[in-house]
Amino acid sequence: MTSIATTAFAELDKEGRLLNAVYKGPTGKPGYCAFRGDFALEFQVSVADEKRPPLFSFEGVLAIAKEGEPTIEAFAGYLHNMANIPTFEKIVGPLLSPTGTYFLFVNNIDFLKKYTMQIGAATVTILPCDESTVWKEMTDMCGLDKNDFKKLDGGAKVQLVLDKAVERKEAFEPITMEVAIATMEPVKNRNANRPV
Repeated sequence: MTSIATTAFAELDKEGRLLNAVYKGPTGKPGYCAFRGDFALEFQVSVADEKRPPLFSFEGVLAIAKEGEPTIEAFAGYLHNMANIPTFEKIVGPLLSPTGTYFLFVNNIDFLKKYTMQIGAATVTILPCDESTVWKEMTDMCGLDKNDFKKLDGGAKVQLVLDKAVERKEAFEPITMEVAIATMEPVKNRNANRPV
């Protein structure tokens, strides 16, 4: 059976970066594993072995990787602040492939903008986060609804969304990391407009 330990997720797992896992395991597609949860990007300093939550993470991640491959094949996830992209590049960049499909939803970019950015060897699609979650954004983008997921387990659901996302991949206006950070907007309060 395919295991996380034999995929590109192994190093992240070893470093304790795979957090809040909704799903972590095989997808049902031969040789594939999925992860749904958060990638910790910056850890807090631990005092007296106290386990603290990370300072910030790549959140709501949907990702698939193939057994024996050194890179993640496809992912989608949320970054709360564009200023954290250099840390994202340092931690996740080495696991990206020039042929992979990657969607990065960012809190503090213009809602009307969509970009394509080089991160390491990979081309990453940078999108605003209009909806409440990455899952909602991705299922809307891929034209999927709850009936498409009936009888599928957690891994098969992630595989279906990302397989569809590969078909929907588009190229947008290219932007460099430096320009993106220089022109980013203030971070929006993610709890604003929520019912009390």
